[in-house]
Amino acid sequence: MAKARTPILRVAHLTKAYGDHVVVSDFSLDVWPGDAIALTGRNGAGKSTILRCLVGAEKADDGTIDIDGQPLRESDPKVRAAMATVIDDLDFFPDLSVVEHLDLLARAYGLPDPEKAVDAILGEVLLVPQSGQLPGTLSSGQRRRLALATAFVRPRQVLVLDEPEQRLDVEGVEWLAQRLKEEREQGLAIVMASHEPKLVETVATKTVHIGGARNE
Repeated sequence: MAKARTPILRVAHLTKAYGDHVVVSDFSLDVWPGDAIALTGRNGAGKSTILRCLVGAEKADDGTIDIDGQPLRESDPKVRAAMATVIDDLDFFPDLSVVEHLDLLARAYGLPDPEKAVDAILGEVLLVPQSGQLPGTLSSGQRRRLALATAFVRPRQVLVLDEPEQRLDVEGVEWLAQRLKEEREQGLAIVMASHEPKLVETVATKTVHIGGARNE
């Protein structure tokens, strides 16, 4: 008998509270390769909390999270290899330049030609002129591009993004939308929270409205 297919990411009955305040209640979601799930809703509805639970940055009070059929453990090397995330302002190493950050990641994940991969992503995120700078010297928009580059320079099966459009200009949002659409069409699974209609419209295969009943 053929083995049943399982989602690359499965969330079942996720619940998270802070004290007496329940932020997420009984949230479930299946994400398959090639899916792009957009979480929408007002600020404070629980979108970021869901994403932080998905990547292991927060521990759920109830429910389960499985990745590729196995329980999520953030410390598991297989999970780290499968899931790329941009959910917070990253704490970059203060003494490593932009290119050194990306080169470190590319080599850590065993890319066959790390220098070529790093050069390509630097050009794509328009950080070639800043490649020798330290992260602390970048503008907020440039730091956001570097954060996205850290996800795009490494292998991944699932990409989790919290408002990735933040601090990007119009051209940056258009680039990001097309990049995510292309990756989704190639089989990447994406879960993102966003307030940017253009990004959601271009990328998402399903929209889940948090704090309301509107699912599309």
